Amino acid sequence: MDTEHVVRTFVEYYEDHGHRRITGSTLLPEPGDPVLFTSAGMHPLTPYLEGRPHPLGRRLVNVQRCLRTTDLDEVGDRTHLTVFQMLGTWSLGDYEGPTSLEWAHRLLTEGLGVDPGLLHATVYGGGEQAGPDTESLRLWQERGVPVEPTEDDNWWSNGPVGPCGPDSEIFLWSGDTPPRSTPTGDDRWVEVWNHVMMRHRRLEDGRLVPLPQRNVDTGMGLERLVSLLQGRPSVFDCDVFEPWRRVLPSLWPLDEPSFRVVCDHLRSAVVVVGDGVRPANTGQGYVLRRLVRRLLTVLWRDDPSRGLGDLPEELITHTSHHFRQAVDPGLVRRLLVEEERRFRRLLERGRHVLSRPRFRGPLGEEDFRYLHDTHGLPRELVTSLRGDEDPRGDGVESVRP
Repeated sequence: MDTEHVVRTFVEYYEDHGHRRITGSTLLPEPGDPVLFTSAGMHPLTPYLEGRPHPLGRRLVNVQRCLRTTDLDEVGDRTHLTVFQMLGTWSLGDYEGPTSLEWAHRLLTEGLGVDPGLLHATVYGGGEQAGPDTESLRLWQERGVPVEPTEDDNWWSNGPVGPCGPDSEIFLWSGDTPPRSTPTGDDRWVEVWNHVMMRHRRLEDGRLVPLPQRNVDTGMGLERLVSLLQGRPSVFDCDVFEPWRRVLPSLWPLDEPSFRVVCDHLRSAVVVVGDGVRPANTGQGYVLRRLVRRLLTVLWRDDPSRGLGDLPEELITHTSHHFRQAVDPGLVRRLLVEEERRFRRLLERGRHVLSRPRFRGPLGEEDFRYLHDTHGLPRELVTSLRGDEDPRGDGVESVRP
């Protein structure tokens, strides 16, 4: 079952259950939103989750591209991507959690062919301000799905204040041998679908108050789901990455961890540029700049002559098509090459400045401020050039092109 088949099956299933498909938004939130990028399908729907009537009704379904930098250091493992597509459904004050979970179970097992014996669930076991989610627990028990109550792992919030509530997560088994434990004790259980019973709002003082309506908000990572359905060892081995697996190794021979980082960050950069972001020293532009610098650091580790001007147009076009963008491949390549040149110049300047006697010993906060304010050298770049370990850095390995 390829990716497009999974998307069609998902959307049509929920349309058959009275949901209206809404168009996914760009990665860029509405002005005034505190987040830099859309990191979940619910972000564009926040006003409707808080009670505003949606023009298409109370049952919605969509496919939303998302970007998460909180998982950046985990990119390269078998399940995490920086930019990905999320399959989402919403009940805006309509049906409750058990209905959502029952439909999800039927879609996975009947619509997508998942062996019911490979499923496990977790539910909210209760805490100081909210009781246990007994309805979800009962649903899973009735469906014969093993279920594990937790506390912190099954409470979803949109930041320190705002909509929140208990959630139930659905896991799919990915191991070759029997599980050693439940999802909290065996990471071969892979989370594929989260159902949030969004009923509360957390105030600045920490108190919970009821939302005007009881909602259900669900999200499922498309690439992660597809890799599991296809029996692949990682998201980087599913059909979405077929062109990358076919083209990139002959262009830039890389070991598997390096391939994954370069692949992920290049795809992410293409999508971010496609949504109108340009490299900068702050905000959304700095996230793009950081992605490009991280992938160049890995790319140059074995061969400093490698350059983004060699990136095949096919990979840019394939990526923009997957994320439903209309992007000029030539523009994307020009922007990436320009950023690459800027990074090379910055590295040259950084090496020259850091060769001065003043910077040969341990650096203090005043040194880092001076290097940033006077020479435009970010802290993480300084520590990378020096080969230092800096707990406040951004995970960029030592730069030695």
